[in-house]
Amino acid sequence: MKKIVFVIVTLFITNIYGQDAKQLLNEVSSKVKSYDNIVISFKYTLNNPAENISQETRGDVTLDGDKYVLNIMGTKQMYDGKKLHVIVPEDEEINISTISDEDEDNVTPAKMLTFYEKGYTYTMDIVQNVQGRKIQFIKLIPIDSKSELKEILLGIDKQTKHIYKMILMQNNDTNITITVNNFKTNQPLSKTLFVFDESKYENYYINRLD
Repeated sequence: MKKIVFVIVTLFITNIYGQDAKQLLNEVSSKVKSYDNIVISFKYTLNNPAENISQETRGDVTLDGDKYVLNIMGTKQMYDGKKLHVIVPEDEEINISTISDEDEDNVTPAKMLTFYEKGYTYTMDIVQNVQGRKIQFIKLIPIDSKSELKEILLGIDKQTKHIYKMILMQNNDTNITITVNNFKTNQPLSKTLFVFDESKYENYYINRLD
């Protein structure tokens, strides 16, 4: 009898936490979609203790609907809504390809703030105090059992409803952490920011992948 009561209570608590998590995620999604554009600077960390891999770098991304420009690890990624242009100045090379929206594991910059809307179950996790800010973490578990991701921890600033941190835990024990350092909205953007101008890269090798 005690076991049955314990299971019922556990399911009840889990359901409440799930509802709270859904409400908070809905608030974050509504807030993000209310902006004309978003400009973010962030820290990117990759760790795999088993392989003795530890990397840390900084980057920035400008988001406008599905379009984005991402600068990280010496490369520039530009997505104009149809094609992704990966520009590598060190190699003087540009790769151009089409992004598939069907891949749930493909958390692109354009989807980074809304990717959780489908393909995951979620529940409330811990709350952290970060320099006076209350960061509520939500644990997301991929519905697809074949996903390369084990789980995602999404840290949300409870006051601003902005995403502060995202921790992606992969099945190969690799953890990727993205921490937002600066979050700006509704910035004046150039009309050509997301337009790829091939004439600027005359000496580059352009690899059209599709």
